[in-house]
Amino acid sequence: MATAKKDYYETLGISKNASADEIKTAFRRAAVEHHPDRGGDEEKFKEINEAYEVLKDPEKRKRYDQFGHAGVGGGSGGFGGFSGQNMNFDFGDLGLGDIFSSFFGGGATQGQRQNRGRDVEAQVDITFDQAIFGTEVPLSLNLDDTCEHCKGTTAEPGHELRTCPTCDGKGQVVNVTRTIFGNIQQASLCPTCKGSGKVPEKLCTVCHGKGTVPKHQQIKLKVPAGIEDGSTIRLHERGEAIANGPKGDLYVHIRVKPHKKFTREGDLILSEEHVSMTDAALGCEKDVETVDGNVTMKIPAGTQSGTDFKLSGHGVPHIKGHSRGAHIVTIFVDTPTKLTKEQEILLKEFNQSAPGGKFHLWN
Repeated sequence: MATAKKDYYETLGISKNASADEIKTAFRRAAVEHHPDRGGDEEKFKEINEAYEVLKDPEKRKRYDQFGHAGVGGGSGGFGGFSGQNMNFDFGDLGLGDIFSSFFGGGATQGQRQNRGRDVEAQVDITFDQAIFGTEVPLSLNLDDTCEHCKGTTAEPGHELRTCPTCDGKGQVVNVTRTIFGNIQQASLCPTCKGSGKVPEKLCTVCHGKGTVPKHQQIKLKVPAGIEDGSTIRLHERGEAIANGPKGDLYVHIRVKPHKKFTREGDLILSEEHVSMTDAALGCEKDVETVDGNVTMKIPAGTQSGTDFKLSGHGVPHIKGHSRGAHIVTIFVDTPTKLTKEQEILLKEFNQSAPGGKFHLWN
């Protein structure tokens, strides 16, 4: 059973009538206290970020106050984990903005980077509906792949690898530079064995000792349902190959094309519908377009322009769960700009018969 989400105001330790400055101050204080790199709790840190992302935005905060977590797409998986999703952390001037700069494989030493294949980046464009329901996208790439003849060893089959004579198997060479301050030693990658410490007795006759050959590759990328624009999917060891080492990774950046009618906010889908002044006053039923097709929505009598209605289960699927967010429909009441003489007379009569002589189509 999923654990109930904590109230966002309680998470930041503020009251429900807190000002924007009070929200920002509370977030900064809590972010510093619970940041994982400062010994804090990572899950708590994520909760703090999720709360701040909602409460700092007036529109999101309004929907949260009205609908709770469902009003801002705060279902399971909406913010959970990193999993390639586009995480937006607002640290202001805390100096923590680059904490995640090494998220995609950064932070390795020079030797480690050179002992694995090069990481590769690609970008795919998908439609709004494909992002909601998931899809499979073909990728066509030209990459250096492992030589099948020598299996990436660089040596002709039947011949062995021997200790590199240049570095004596150490994988690096030391250069000494004389300066006015004395001799300075600097280690660098061995130019002969490229850091492996081994060289072939005979070079591979296919790749000529490179260990790799250019190859056209077709990859089927599975895009999960609910993925956001700007997300990155990492495919482990699907990047370029290197001799005597693992392949690099492939990072695919997802771009979602805008929809002509819908917009997305977290796990929510947002749209607008228009009704006439009389339909809003008397109430009506209206067919509303959703990603699942048309849904008949009841609009009660007296609906005001700008009122939001929630269609549960018609929003964005949660990547780490089986439920879906909601579709929020904002109703706008259209006031007629041109009236016939008969319509004008009827409205004037109605206005005169209204209590206090004021024009009210609703209580």
